[in-house]
Amino acid sequence: MTWREVAAAAGQVSPETAQQAVGYPALFVLVALGALVPVIPTGALVSSAAVVAFHQDSLPFGVLLVFAVSALAAFTGDIALYWLGRRGVRSRGGSRWLEALRGRATPERLEQAQARLDEHGVLVLVVSRLVPAGRIPVMLACLLAQLPLRRFARGDGPACLAWAAAYGLIGILGGSLFPEPWKGVALAVALTLLISAGPALWRRIRPGGTRGA
Repeated sequence: MTWREVAAAAGQVSPETAQQAVGYPALFVLVALGALVPVIPTGALVSSAAVVAFHQDSLPFGVLLVFAVSALAAFTGDIALYWLGRRGVRSRGGSRWLEALRGRATPERLEQAQARLDEHGVLVLVVSRLVPAGRIPVMLACLLAQLPLRRFARGDGPACLAWAAAYGLIGILGGSLFPEPWKGVALAVALTLLISAGPALWRRIRPGGTRGA
């Protein structure tokens, strides 16, 4: 194939197809990194991607693809982080990954996560994925209980599916309310940030909340 034929073929590719070819791999990488290094607002990413997919001609295929890519990326990041944490548990000196997890879970929340893990088993992973800031304490509780990676994966798979579905629905809601995608993205991001900040705000405004902060 000559360069002219390649250029002609590239010219026939629709902008939507080109956007998908770049957007879905980028979504996977960002969500996986956000699961591995919890500083990226992955919920907002998924909701925004769902809004964009909702307004594309490939509906509902695009929305389903956002759901599948997000769930797989979250699962990949969780498994990688858990594997790194297990290495820290088994080693005598620990690891920076394990210490980072400890630093993101207060003793009170870790104790609650351990109690729920003892009571409900790996099913608690599903709830922890849906509760803001609930994932790390439960993952740390699983690590300290020396839960095998395979057993953790059995609970984390449904948890990632439920998480991707929840934030995907937020994106669908934002996309359905506004004809312009950017307005739907703005609403979806606002909702996800509100959900993320909700528990911390509640702990501050409830009676005695500031004393325990």
